[in-house]
Amino acid sequence: MDTEGADRRPPTVPEGIPLLDDQARLPEANPPELLIITGMSGAGRSRTAAALEDLDWYVVDNLPPRMLAALARMMTPTGGGVHRLAAVVDVRSGEFFAELVAVLDELRLQGTDYRIVFLDADDDVLVRRYESVRRPHPLQGDGRLLDGITAERRLLAHLRRRADVVIDTSDLSVHDLARKVRELVAGESDRPLRLTVVSFGFKYGLPLDADHVVDVRFLTNPYWVSELRHLTGQDEPVRDYVLGQDGAEQFAERYVDAIAPVLDGYINELKPFVTIAVGCTGGKHRSVAMAEAIATRLRERGQSVRTLHRDLGRE
Repeated sequence: MDTEGADRRPPTVPEGIPLLDDQARLPEANPPELLIITGMSGAGRSRTAAALEDLDWYVVDNLPPRMLAALARMMTPTGGGVHRLAAVVDVRSGEFFAELVAVLDELRLQGTDYRIVFLDADDDVLVRRYESVRRPHPLQGDGRLLDGITAERRLLAHLRRRADVVIDTSDLSVHDLARKVRELVAGESDRPLRLTVVSFGFKYGLPLDADHVVDVRFLTNPYWVSELRHLTGQDEPVRDYVLGQDGAEQFAERYVDAIAPVLDGYINELKPFVTIAVGCTGGKHRSVAMAEAIATRLRERGQSVRTLHRDLGRE
């Protein structure tokens, strides 16, 4: 027996499974993301948190620092659970805030990666913002508003130096700050709109949340065709009847062309949800078929679209 040749043969299954496992390349996990939002009171922490929530981040506001480590351990890679976590930690937590630096060091030792986002603004801007809402500064005590701001700056000086990102909101509008947050979060600035194309019947009233209303009552109504009356716009015979009419396909195509710059404007103005309402008399035939046709063309252009047929089944 050629024992030397036997030694050169690859290990057999199942004996070779551990070796194969070692050689196999594991799929790369998308690591969880942790943002720690902090900074001066009145500088826009709440607005930043709201912008992150709009981007599907899990946001915890006014978190005691000692709970950060436990919360970070609950995060999971992409799939299920919490993958993107933003924790707003600031002087509102009182005496617990002093623990933040130690907790951040502990997170690093545990191998938890995070970024610190520090919100700041000029003193005169902070004073105007507080005076407009007529609320005391959390560190003001019995002193003046400026006393509280000065105390907070002193308390947060080391944290500002440690921050990965400092955003000065002195000259930023609410929308400007939201844009900054989108730019900060990798991959989120190009996020598409979430469009809903809803069919409805005018006799039941307009959808209250409609941003745009399309009236397709100019098309011949399949209701008056006896073999189509019991069907809906989701059925092929009705769809072919509606879209086969002169100008129907062109209308859907040109409507999507016309609304394209509007959708671009919504992205610029940070309006993430848009509803297009397509109506006919009863919301059963023409509006359903046309809503599906418009939605299909929007998807072909890379939009994220869902369809909803509000009044189907009401007759």
